[in-house]
Amino acid sequence: MPPVSLHDDLAAELAAREAGGLRRSRRLLESPQRARVTVDGREYLAFCSNDYLGLAADPRLSAAANEGIARYGVGGGASHLILGHSTAHHELEEALARFVRQPRALLFSTGYMANMGVVSALTGHGDAIFADRLNHASLNDAALVSRAAFKRYAHNDLGALERLLKTTPARRRLVVTDAVFSMDGDIAPVAALLELCERHDAYLFIDDAHGFGVLGEAGRGTLAYFNMASDRFIYMATLGKAAGVAGAFVAGDETLIETLIQNARTYIYTTATPPLLAHALLTSLQIILAEEWRRERLRALIVQLREGLAAAPWMLMSSDTPIQPLLVGGNDEALALSASLAAAGLLVPAIRPPTVPQGTARLRISLSADHEAADVARLVEALLAAA
Repeated sequence: MPPVSLHDDLAAELAAREAGGLRRSRRLLESPQRARVTVDGREYLAFCSNDYLGLAADPRLSAAANEGIARYGVGGGASHLILGHSTAHHELEEALARFVRQPRALLFSTGYMANMGVVSALTGHGDAIFADRLNHASLNDAALVSRAAFKRYAHNDLGALERLLKTTPARRRLVVTDAVFSMDGDIAPVAALLELCERHDAYLFIDDAHGFGVLGEAGRGTLAYFNMASDRFIYMATLGKAAGVAGAFVAGDETLIETLIQNARTYIYTTATPPLLAHALLTSLQIILAEEWRRERLRALIVQLREGLAAAPWMLMSSDTPIQPLLVGGNDEALALSASLAAAGLLVPAIRPPTVPQGTARLRISLSADHEAADVARLVEALLAAA
């Protein structure tokens, strides 16, 4: 095959993406992340943030970050294993372990890096990873990088998973799943997954990016929501969504965390996050624990939205979480509906393949404790008018 012009080849791929309604573009956020934002010079009511508890612009976190700057400076300056592991990181790891009721926790710069680091550190040739087909892309990429056998099962299909577990010759067996699926909003059947893992000598890696801070007693996450504990759990959660700041952590027993410190490449070979962020997150954890009204408001807004859209022509997918997907179907239709809402001053993103399966383009409505009942009423009115 003759060589091609890289530039021409990329241009053709972009044109094809444009023609298929799949080309993404970025908006310019000119204000703090709140329910009401300024984007590209215009004010909107936004339903497109993962700031579920409304903490991203909380002045108490800003004050804590400024205090962190005064105490630790701005940059991390080195990797954790050289000289970048500060008192702030250490205190946050201890606080996170207490919060999720695990022996130890380990900070990562992002959820993507946490997933890549854990999966590739714990599995390799001769091992097998079993993954829900709707898992986040970072879990899929982590499985591919690990070089373990990568087996995917249909969404929440426990029978299919059991058949895979029964027939695997793998030495190590790791089941990986989102706890709350980021584009569907449904919650994984954690108890049934754990039972399968116990029966077939596998471990269960839970990505709780969208459950941490929101679900369970005091927002302790999906494991608390199900009131479950097991030494077969490997728990990961992110700190840039409900916690309002940035980063991620993995929690588990002493052996797990020490193994990750020694082997997780995305932990070892990167500069530590700015300690000021860890210092701010200590305040975030205190707020999450103390202010139950934020989760109560979220629950009320979810009920209000679902009741308001009961008669809409599009299906609101089953979800008890702040992620409320409105299934539209076609890419162009989803984009048109999102654009009509934007024209009315409402930002709700259209989610299209490959993020979701073909034919299931949707509006991903994200609720926040920063929203008021009047905000949800306005969104419902606009959607019914568009219908």
